[in-house]
Amino acid sequence: MPASAPTRHPMDPDPSGSTKARAVYALGLVGFLLGPLVGGVIPATIALLLARQTHRQQYAAGGYLTGSALVSRGRRLAWAGLILALTALVVAVIAGLLHVAGTPGQDFDTNTD
Repeated sequence: MPASAPTRHPMDPDPSGSTKARAVYALGLVGFLLGPLVGGVIPATIALLLARQTHRQQYAAGGYLTGSALVSRGRRLAWAGLILALTALVVAVIAGLLHVAGTPGQDFDTNTD
């Protein structure tokens, strides 16, 4: 008789996919795509908060809640979106300062002290 793989206990639950993991990925992707427009800050922040909750739930489920790859991808996309938004904000501030610095100041008459 060949040795068979150990079977699961009949009372063990079936592994299921985490719906929050899909939401983290979707929000991270939206945050990444809207990051250069600075509109991605809110979805990226929500994705990071939801990723923390999802990771805790997956850990507590003991392997019966799947989707950790989606959570890690969503977290990376969310951080990238936040970095893009911050970069766009810094570039806008520098462009604004250069615009203000390039405009001439008040022009006085030649006989004014």
